[in-house]
Amino acid sequence: MRDEGTGNGGPSIVVEGPLSPEALQELAMHPELTAFRPPEAQHAALVAIAGLPEGRVIVARDGRTIVGYVTFHHPDPLERWAEARDPRILELGGIEVAPPYRRNGIAKRLLRVAFQAPEMEDYLVYSTEYYWHWDLRGTGLDVWDYGRLMERLMGTVGLERMATDDPDIAAHPANALMVRIGRNVPWETVVAFDRLRFRRPMF
Repeated sequence: MRDEGTGNGGPSIVVEGPLSPEALQELAMHPELTAFRPPEAQHAALVAIAGLPEGRVIVARDGRTIVGYVTFHHPDPLERWAEARDPRILELGGIEVAPPYRRNGIAKRLLRVAFQAPEMEDYLVYSTEYYWHWDLRGTGLDVWDYGRLMERLMGTVGLERMATDDPDIAAHPANALMVRIGRNVPWETVVAFDRLRFRRPMF
């Protein structure tokens, strides 16, 4: 999938993917993509994710420089979301846009390209939103405004906020679990995921 547009009044910003590990190796990371780890380490992580059987990496690039990305992969085996052992459960592992390229709709374009793929209807996709990954200083937003921003962004492709007693989500009320259930996802996958959302009895 590919989407072209113009950002920053400069060259065309191309959004495309999923890319192969080989294609990602040919690109460089923008030095301000630091939300999760240093740029070089994040580049290696993108290559590794793209090499997974279910891994998907969509990038926004300015020439040969990655200025934004979104990743999808199966849940980390150490997290509760992996306990269903259902290959139809996919984590939206991270989305990031370099600060100079923000406010140009690149994040929305990344998600739009990602979910244009028909096979995404086969997956229950979830995203865990933690305030400690958010660029509050760079945006000038507080945790509540940033949380609403993320909820609106994820909502553009159908992810909705769902309740959970997961301790990391419950650590702060601005954190959120966002979920999108594809049209072809079987009911047993939905039930299995719902069982993981709550460990403690609700009553």
